[in-house]
Amino acid sequence: MTFAHITGWGMSVPETILTNDDLSKMVETNDEWIRDRTGIRERHIVRGGQTTASLAVEASLKALQRANLHPADIDLIICSTSTPEHIFPATACLVQDRIGATKAGAFDLSAACTGFIFAVNMAAQSIRSGAIQNALVIGSETLSRFVDWHDRGTCILFGDGAGAFVLQASDMPGGILSAVMHSDGSGGDSLIIQGGGSKHPTTEATVQAGKHFIEMDGNEVFRFATRVMAQATRETLEIVGIQLDDIKWIIPHQANIRIIAAAARGLKLPMDRFIVNLDRYGNTSTASIPIATVEAAEDGRLQPGDRIVLVGFGAGLTWGALAAEWTGPLPSERKVYPRRYRLWARIRSILLRVVRFIEGAIWGRGS
Repeated sequence: MTFAHITGWGMSVPETILTNDDLSKMVETNDEWIRDRTGIRERHIVRGGQTTASLAVEASLKALQRANLHPADIDLIICSTSTPEHIFPATACLVQDRIGATKAGAFDLSAACTGFIFAVNMAAQSIRSGAIQNALVIGSETLSRFVDWHDRGTCILFGDGAGAFVLQASDMPGGILSAVMHSDGSGGDSLIIQGGGSKHPTTEATVQAGKHFIEMDGNEVFRFATRVMAQATRETLEIVGIQLDDIKWIIPHQANIRIIAAAARGLKLPMDRFIVNLDRYGNTSTASIPIATVEAAEDGRLQPGDRIVLVGFGAGLTWGALAAEWTGPLPSERKVYPRRYRLWARIRSILLRVVRFIEGAIWGRGS
C-alpha cells in the first residue's frame, strides 16, 4: 500500500510589516480595537514587484530543500490561491517554469481559505492511487492588493504570504490519514470579490463601484466558521478512528482568534493544543495553515510521529479538515540544492521560447 507523506515544507512572507498603529493612520481604528476583535497585531504586505507567484516560488524552493528533492522529480504542482497572478495562465504554471519542474503538471485550485486542505487532499489521493510519486502543494496569497483600505471591517484582517508542502509516496505507514471537503454555495455572497470575472468584467464602472475589493458579511462568516470548525475536525478523525486525545496539534485557518477559541470550546480542548500565529500575519487565506505548520515544524513544536489536524473554512462557502501523521524528510542518498536550478530554469525558459519562435516561423510559412 502506498502512503502520501509530508516530507518538505517552506514559507515566504514579505519583509514589509503593517502594524495596527499604521492602520490607525489610514482608517478610524486603533490597536486595542483590532486586537480585541481579531487577535491580530500586524500583517506582512507585498511591495514593488512581489507577487503571488514570487512568494510561491520562494516557499516552494524552501520546501524542496527540506525534502531534499530535485525540482525535476516533481510530478504535480497545485497552487491554491484566491489572488492568482492572472486569470490565466495558472500561477502554478509560472512556478513550474521558475523552479525548473520540467515534468510536472500544474494547475491552480480556487477554494478560498480552505483551498490548501483541498489541494493537499487531492495531491495525496493522486499519490495513493499510484498516478504520481511526488507533489508540490502551495498556498499563496497577495490579498492586500484586493483590500479596500478605507473599509476598516476588512482591511484590518488580511495579509500576504505563501506556504508549501512537498508530498512523497512511501510504503511506510503514516502521512495523510484522512480528509473531508465541504461546500455550500448558498453562502457565496457572504465573502466575495464581485468584479473581474465573467459576470462583472472589469470596466470603468466596476472599478468606480469598488467591485474589485473584498466584501464580507463578518457576522455571517463568524457564525458559519464557529459551527463548522469543530464539526469538520471530528468528521475527519472519525474516518480513521482516531480520538481527539491522540492528536498533538490542531492547526486551524488563522482568521480570527475568537473563531479559533470557539472551535476549542466546541472540541473541549485547551487553546494550547492549537497552533496560532495570526497575531503576526493576519489572515493570509489559503497560505495561513501551511505558514502556521511551517513555523511549528521549524521551532520544534511539531515532531515526527505527531498526529495533527489541519482545519479551515472560507469563501464559497467552503470548509474541510485533514488528519495527518507528521513524517519529515524521507531517507535519501544524495544532497539536492533546488536553488541552484533557478538559473538553469531561467535559461531553459528562454530556450523554450526561442524554440517556439522558430517552430512558428517554420510552420507558419505556408499559412
